[in-house]
Parts: sequence; C-alpha cells; structure tokens
Amino acid sequence: MTFAYISLLVIVGIGRLAELVISRRNQRKLEKHGVRKIHEPLFRFLVLLHGSILVCAGLEVLFLRRPLIPALAISMGIVFLFSNGLRWWVIWTMAGHWSMEIMDSTRVGVVSTGPYRWVRHPNYSGVVLEVFSLPMMHTAWITAIFGTLGYMEILRHRLKLENGALLANPEYRLIMGGKPSFFPRLLSKGSKEPAPVRTKVGL
Repeated sequence: MTFAYISLLVIVGIGRLAELVISRRNQRKLEKHGVRKIHEPLFRFLVLLHGSILVCAGLEVLFLRRPLIPALAISMGIVFLFSNGLRWWVIWTMAGHWSMEIMDSTRVGVVSTGPYRWVRHPNYSGVVLEVFSLPMMHTAWITAIFGTLGYMEILRHRLKLENGALLANPEYRLIMGGKPSFFPRLLSKGSKEPAPVRTKVGL
C-alpha cells in the first residue's frame, strides 16, 4: 500500500504541472486583453509549499513508518476526492479566467456560475481540504498539520491582495460582494442574490 500511496503523490504532482501549463496559457490570453498580474511576493513560497507537501508526505510515510489505518484512509480519501472535484469544477467554470497567480480579470467579466454562485473563493476551500487530507490518508500527520498551517498563512496574505483587486471593481462588488468567502450559507435570511451571470470577452 505504501507503493500505491507514493504513486498517488507522483500523480498529484503531475496534476500540479498540468495545472501550471493551463495557468500559463490562460495568463497569456488574459494579458492580451490588457489584464494585469498582481505582484505577489509570496507566490514562490506557495509553489514551494505545494511541492514540499508531496515530498514530505512521502518521506514521513517511508522513514517514520506511518501506518495505513483503513478507516482514516477511506475517510480522508473521500475528502481528497471531493476537494479535487471542487478544484477542477472551479477550473472548468473559470475557463480562460483561471490562473494560479492573481490576475485582475474582472475587467473582462465576472464569473458567478458553478461554485461561484455560492462563495467567492471555492478554489481555496478545495486546496485546504486537499493539503490536509492527502498526507492524512497514510497518517502523515506532521505534514498534514504544518502543511495546512503554512498554506493558511500564505493564503491570509494572498487574500488581502486578491480581495483588494476584485472588490475594487463595481461589477464584482455588486455580484459577489455579499457572498461568503469559502463556505456557502446553509440558511439565508431574506436577501435575494443576483441571478448567476458569466460575462467575459473572447477568452
């Protein structure tokens, strides 16, 4: 089972590289429409963190001999599948708007369909769940805890930049400003949300 887990880590790493290719392609298209990239000093650390979690989870399992606990592996596997389903739903919904780096793409339209119908940052919800669940599938709890804490600290700084750029756009504020950041409201009182829209220009 250890070999299967290491293989999963490798597959996830390959998936990250595929996402990077998609992100770079979308960035080039956005830049052609005049969309600017927001300077983010911690982005390199974010990339390093994602890679480190994969490596550290494997090393923790191999060298600290973390056991595979069936109940934990199954429950964390379900969370992992859900998080990846959510993240790829985001990528599909955002289409040409999606990028790993912060791009002020509101000038070419606001996406409020898919998971964005309920929350403003569903991708980050998916990443936090994945960062915790992937190491915990094989009881790599040290990687899970410190990886999650590290990601949340970087995310705290990233959201200041991203929300600043997004909320500066009046259309975005109108459509998305009243929605929660990460988790949908299960019980909403009275207020009627604008109908989901998706406006974009030739992406």
